[in-house]
Formats: sequence, structure tokens, C-alpha cells
Amino acid sequence: EEIEFALSELVNEEKYGTILRAKGIVAGEGAWIHFDYVPQEPDVREGSASVTGRLCVIGCNLKEDALKALFKL
Repeated sequence: EEIEFALSELVNEEKYGTILRAKGIVAGEGAWIHFDYVPQEPDVREGSASVTGRLCVIGCNLKEDALKALFKL
């Protein structure tokens, strides 16, 4: 639910910048959560374990501090 909320927030260009793509693997409660995002098309699913979580956001005028806060980094 937290990842789905974060992805839904990425449309706010004023707060986060223009997001063209985001993807990542983050630790969830008892499982790893994989996500992909392109504007208006989020995809969230459980997947295999990873050694560490990963997150990549691609776009223009990115507000890195706001993105870190949104994804709790």
C-alpha cells in the first residue's frame, strides 16, 4: 500500500519533478516488492529476494529530497 501510494504521488510535478520512469525492488513485510512506473501506469508485485533494495527514478528537474522522503530513504 505504501508503494502504491508513493507511485500515485509521482504525478505531482511541482513537488517531485517530471517523472518519466521509476522502478525498484524494496523490502516489504515478509516479501520483496517489485515496482515499475511510467506516467499513469504503475505496476506493483511481489518478487524474489534481493540482497539490497534498489530504486531508480528517471525524469527532469527531480526534487531528490522530496523523492527520498516519499520512498522513506
